[in-house]
Amino acid sequence: MYDALYARQSIEKKDSISVESQLEYCRYETRGEAFIEYTDRGFSGKDTNRPGFERMMNDIRAGKIRRVIVYKLDRISRSILDFANMMEIFQKYHVEFVSSTEKFDTSTPIGRAMLNICIVFAQLERETIQKRVTDAYYARCRRGFYMGGRIPYGYRLTDTVIDNIRTSMYKEVPEESHQLKLIYSMYADTDYSLGDIVRYLNEHQIKNLRGASWNTARISEMLRNPVYVEADIDVYRFFQSQGANIHNPASDFTGYNACYLYRGTASASSKQSGLSDREIVLAPHKGFIPSRTWLACRIRCLNNRQSTKTCKPKNSWLAGKVKCGNCGYALTIRKAKTKWGRYFVCSRAGSRTGGCKGAGCTVYADVLEEYMLGAIRDRLSEFSALKEGAFSESLISCIADSGEKGMHTFPQMNMTRKIRLTQIEEEIEELLSKVSGAGSVLMKYLDEKVSVLDAERKALQEEIAAAGAADTKGGLKQITNHVKAWDALSPPGRKEVVDTLIKVIKIADGGMEITWNI
Repeated sequence: MYDALYARQSIEKKDSISVESQLEYCRYETRGEAFIEYTDRGFSGKDTNRPGFERMMNDIRAGKIRRVIVYKLDRISRSILDFANMMEIFQKYHVEFVSSTEKFDTSTPIGRAMLNICIVFAQLERETIQKRVTDAYYARCRRGFYMGGRIPYGYRLTDTVIDNIRTSMYKEVPEESHQLKLIYSMYADTDYSLGDIVRYLNEHQIKNLRGASWNTARISEMLRNPVYVEADIDVYRFFQSQGANIHNPASDFTGYNACYLYRGTASASSKQSGLSDREIVLAPHKGFIPSRTWLACRIRCLNNRQSTKTCKPKNSWLAGKVKCGNCGYALTIRKAKTKWGRYFVCSRAGSRTGGCKGAGCTVYADVLEEYMLGAIRDRLSEFSALKEGAFSESLISCIADSGEKGMHTFPQMNMTRKIRLTQIEEEIEELLSKVSGAGSVLMKYLDEKVSVLDAERKALQEEIAAAGAADTKGGLKQITNHVKAWDALSPPGRKEVVDTLIKVIKIADGGMEITWNI
């Protein structure tokens, strides 16, 4: 039988003891007896999935080992559970355990107790190091440092300095970015699907310049990546509405920088939006996809993802848009042999894992569709009634007096209004959070402050809506024509109209709330 000398080193560093030095300490404990060396280089002690360790355990089970010698306890394990299982096997095969620097005697109760105490602290040290590394990683993320990984198509790496620290950033590759601009412009047009784009690229022999083949999964990944967007306040509000954690103030979203998207420290539920609790940070490089185009593609991707989780459009053109107002889950179509035929039910109602009581009323699909068609027509009529007089005099004079220069600066003026609107909404939310426990004097101040901010907010909303009406008239004219010919539209055609106009419909306890995209 042999002594087993075990050594492990996860990372080679100047201040850590090498595998060779560990084995040298262990050889001293053999006192000239025969031994076998087992080593693991580049493996963590968080688990036992290590080739050298597994080979040693197999030899113990085969009866070849009488004693296991390590330099230090945490070299063999940093997990309480793994260590307990290992010691159970040692006792079963009558194998002694020796730590050459800690001098444990596992033949006595006090020795075994001290051994267990030490392994507790070894696990604590591992988890502390892990937490420190994670915190350092996200601290660097939030400062816009390059964190490695695959370089996105359309960019290459270049050196830069952020906060006096050398790092890297992305720089546009014109040949690749030209292809991406084409892909984004095609997908922003609802006439093109991902499959249509792949076929177009292949038919026109537009090759991926990195040698990979075009496919829908790769293109979908590109369309969802904010690393390409000219991040302005509309992008900020989009991520804010999706529950993402944004680490830059609204005023920084000027349309120059792109964004980094990180997974974040919190894990989102599978039923939550894909952006919920994700980390959004402005990147140091410049984006090259206009925010309007990027948002049109990103929202379309989001709608497609939600629609695939519900029912097919042939069941209802409202599929994927109707949610339960009580739990937030989708209302899906059920069919019944009654005069109504179809009705919506909460997908979580009756679930064994904390089911929902449902929408609180019977939602007949035919009735809801007829109501929503009327609501769509009413909504569109508001825009068709917009005349020049609906614009504020200041906006009209700005356009009239400035000529081409004014037309160029007008979108920037509207962007400034949107930034201010976002800041006001955040200020109001912060003030309202201080209401609880406030005295009469503080309450009076808060009420006055909120009233002033709310008045400014309403004025800005009116100006933004009036300014945006000019942009939406052309597209809405086409949608209006589609609605007029509704009966002739195919189910996919109706679904496209609904995706354009409506963000979500929430129904609960006899009430309904419609959130529009326009």
